[in-house]
Amino acid sequence: MAETIAGISIPDTALTRDITAYIRDREDDLLFHHSRRVFLFGALMGKQRDLEVDLELLYAGAMFHDLGLTNLYSESQLRFEVDGANAARDFLMERGVDDARASSVWMGIALHTTPGIPEHLVPEIALVTAGVETDVLGIWHHSLTEAQREAVTAAHPRPDFKNQILSAFARGNVHRPETTFGNVNADVLNHFVPDYRRTDFVEIIRNNPWPE
Repeated sequence: MAETIAGISIPDTALTRDITAYIRDREDDLLFHHSRRVFLFGALMGKQRDLEVDLELLYAGAMFHDLGLTNLYSESQLRFEVDGANAARDFLMERGVDDARASSVWMGIALHTTPGIPEHLVPEIALVTAGVETDVLGIWHHSLTEAQREAVTAAHPRPDFKNQILSAFARGNVHRPETTFGNVNADVLNHFVPDYRRTDFVEIIRNNPWPE
């Protein structure tokens, strides 16, 4: 039987059950509950915006979106978003999901820290970012009713979430600081890593090898 939270039914399919089990085994409570909230908030924003969304794909994107922050990728030099996106695409295709659907999930995860682009793409991509924006940044907090917010956080609590997620972002990126260039995680390392020095886009242009 499908689980329903805040009026959103979490798809009860073999694929989503596999996703839940896979992520639960690999993420701590912080990231697991955050990922479930991202799905629920994203789905709620989809209803509010009257979007037709494949909830199975949205669930995959939401659940895998922060996998790259875990210890599984403690030596990776890719952007953490790409680690999660690659893992999701491989997982889906191994279970018979076609390339087009798996690629939508890949894109939703890869772009979720790049503001201003996902909202112009298909709902399965746009709503992963909307869910993240709601849970982490509070951008769409007041677009939801108090009852919706309470139902989601009762099912998936967020104790000390602001501090805990910032710590997770820092831990997941400290070994690959170059990958934060051009995305929001540069701000995280600037706050939490004493010797971090931002890559400066202007200085890259000024100091590149062209002679002029």
